[in-house]
Amino acid sequence: MFGQSRLSLLFASIGVLLVPFASGLGSSCPSASTVGLAAPDDPYWMQTIKHQGTSAFNPEASYQVFRNVKDFGAKGDGVTDDTDAINAAMSEGDRCGQGCESSTLTPAIVYFPPGKYVVSSAINTYYYTQMIGDAKRPPTLLASPDFSGLAVIDADPYIPGGAGAQWFINQDNFYRSVRNIIIDLRQMPVTAPAIGLHWQVSQSTSLMNVIVEMSQENGTQHQGLFMENGSGGFMGDITFNGGKTGISVGNQQFTVRNLTVNNAVVAVAAAWSWGWTYQGVSINNCQVGFSLTTGGTTSATQSVGSEAIIDATVMNTGVFISTSKPSNGTLAGSLVLNNIMLHNVPVAVGVQAGEVVLHGSKDSTWIDSWGQGNVYVGTSGQPQFTQGPITPPQKPWNVIDSTGKIFGKSHPQYADYALEQIVSVKSHGAVGDGVTDDTEALQKIFDQYAGCKLIFFDAGTYYITDTLVIPAGSQVAGEAWSVILGGGPKFQDEANPRVMVRAGERYSTGILEINDIIFSTVGPAPGAIIIEWNVHEPWDVQGGAGMWDSYIRLGGAAGTNLQISQCPAGTLSSECKAAFMGMHLTSGSSAYLEGTWIWTADHDLDTPESDQISIFTGRGILSESLGPVWMIGTAEHAALYQYNLHNAQNHWIGFAQTETPYYQPVPGAPAPYSIDKAYFDPEFDSSNAMAWALYVQTSWDITLFGAGFYSFFQNYTQDCLATFSCQSQILNIDKDSTIQVYSLSTVGTTYQLSLSHNGIIDESNNRDGFQETLTSWTRW
Repeated sequence: MFGQSRLSLLFASIGVLLVPFASGLGSSCPSASTVGLAAPDDPYWMQTIKHQGTSAFNPEASYQVFRNVKDFGAKGDGVTDDTDAINAAMSEGDRCGQGCESSTLTPAIVYFPPGKYVVSSAINTYYYTQMIGDAKRPPTLLASPDFSGLAVIDADPYIPGGAGAQWFINQDNFYRSVRNIIIDLRQMPVTAPAIGLHWQVSQSTSLMNVIVEMSQENGTQHQGLFMENGSGGFMGDITFNGGKTGISVGNQQFTVRNLTVNNAVVAVAAAWSWGWTYQGVSINNCQVGFSLTTGGTTSATQSVGSEAIIDATVMNTGVFISTSKPSNGTLAGSLVLNNIMLHNVPVAVGVQAGEVVLHGSKDSTWIDSWGQGNVYVGTSGQPQFTQGPITPPQKPWNVIDSTGKIFGKSHPQYADYALEQIVSVKSHGAVGDGVTDDTEALQKIFDQYAGCKLIFFDAGTYYITDTLVIPAGSQVAGEAWSVILGGGPKFQDEANPRVMVRAGERYSTGILEINDIIFSTVGPAPGAIIIEWNVHEPWDVQGGAGMWDSYIRLGGAAGTNLQISQCPAGTLSSECKAAFMGMHLTSGSSAYLEGTWIWTADHDLDTPESDQISIFTGRGILSESLGPVWMIGTAEHAALYQYNLHNAQNHWIGFAQTETPYYQPVPGAPAPYSIDKAYFDPEFDSSNAMAWALYVQTSWDITLFGAGFYSFFQNYTQDCLATFSCQSQILNIDKDSTIQVYSLSTVGTTYQLSLSHNGIIDESNNRDGFQETLTSWTRW
């Protein structure tokens, strides 16, 4: 069902209350309500709820966050041209568009009630925008026959006459989401170069519940999605019907989950990448499944570095994977296939106008685990070039679904909730102005309504000065990325770290869902553990404890006291310590984390030039969880590590992208923090005084299915890239851990993988454009 929570469907089908799934709530709900009380014809609650969201640091008190396009004159009648009205809703309020690189001051939801909205030119999306359609009856954007422009939805418009200049910097094009939208190109001429979405974006972005309808006539030139560069990112639950190409993509890295392409000439055309992970793919009645441009050997000729595809079903398609050049070592890029079912697909992997590398069948063929590229085993640093079966990833029972595929859960939207099932924090005493202490008000709301109401954080910035406990049983939804901002004396003692937000008490069990929230600090906060995640999903609700499109953003934004005026690049100041740790998954927890970007700011989002800054966070994610844990996201610029697994088990990670802090080695890790063995910090020495991307300590049944571990700078300079020496080691695995690594790309690092601090895999064997890519490493 379009936009409906699987959890809601489960509860509705068995008719139970939310409360029994939470243990130790301590709440006093006035009346615990069942899930899904809205009548079929009721409007989606997001449309009818009282809209009192604000932008805390916008100087205009009247600034409007929520915009219903019909309030701006759109008709949605399938006849009236609604382009101007939609663009007015998008731009109202001096928002960040052309000439503005970034801003956190002008967030907006542009909301579409059910209907058909005719558009004759592009909807140019502004920075920090969520385009949201009715989750019960998704609206349609109908391109008129005379449509002009690059795409119906354009996330980074080109400036006319600007010699290729665009509104935004593609690698920094953050905070975008489109959900519950149908785009229909079929009224346009079949030969028109029509595009549904120009999605040139980077981190903290998502597409979900998006359908693009295109012409299926011979000679069609329609494209569903076009992306020429950027640094992503996540998209999921997207469908493309017809067209010359379903999605045509080029981007550093992305995770795509639940992609369906029907009746296209080419389902996926990839021009270049460092690494992409596709999880859950359905391709039906296409000529080619994946058309990959390969063979680039330098940054100037960059082509597809790696594709990792898991849990795909391909039917009635001539070729599943087509590469433009034959493979010679890593020349044609890395390819990993797992659990691929082919029905009437004669060629599984082939070279355009060349050899068949892996035959398919006109009947049915199953590919268990197959790879192309350099494969490594154990302590041997010698690559074994492979075009054939490789060791399959281990899949613990609790990370797969009932069909044996990697489990996935869509962003909950509570489409069947009635308005009376929602409680607004601003209507119950929270202020959200970024200054007033909202700790007590928020805690009271959680204590009263966890387990019986969806707790809605109206747009705003909610300042807290002590630990906020979100009990098991809570369902939390933000509005245009509402901010929970921690600050004050209790978060300033590095020697005695204090949790800012506690997700469930230790060893609690229950539903806990967090959507569209940003967690941040007011500096200095060297003792802040931003999120301590304790809750474990109920035994019968897989993925019941998780976060979607929710981010930890440290510094670089208004209200943080961690901006260019306090922390210019190259400054080493204790006042610029943003946090002790980003996120701690404790041993009794489980977590489904989809689109969770933990970013210590390297530049200021709220200055005109996006100036570089020096902000310090000690640690990214520490996981001691025994699982199940699913991680789709990134962690960047923490001083000691981005991911640290200690006594962890049953983790599925893909795609993991990290960056080493730009200031290192001035100071070198762990400075400006100290080693704290109570939190299992890794060791450092003079040969590798840089942050680890992933540090694995005595952990089991871990699968890394796609990763990009990057080290671009030494003290804000990039001379080290030419010699692959920005960092010596970046991924360390101890002798007792069982982890499997697939489609690993690195940049600027001498050793791509180390065992017990001994570099094993030298980058020199795996150069494949700007990045270096290996296909797989397994212990045995």
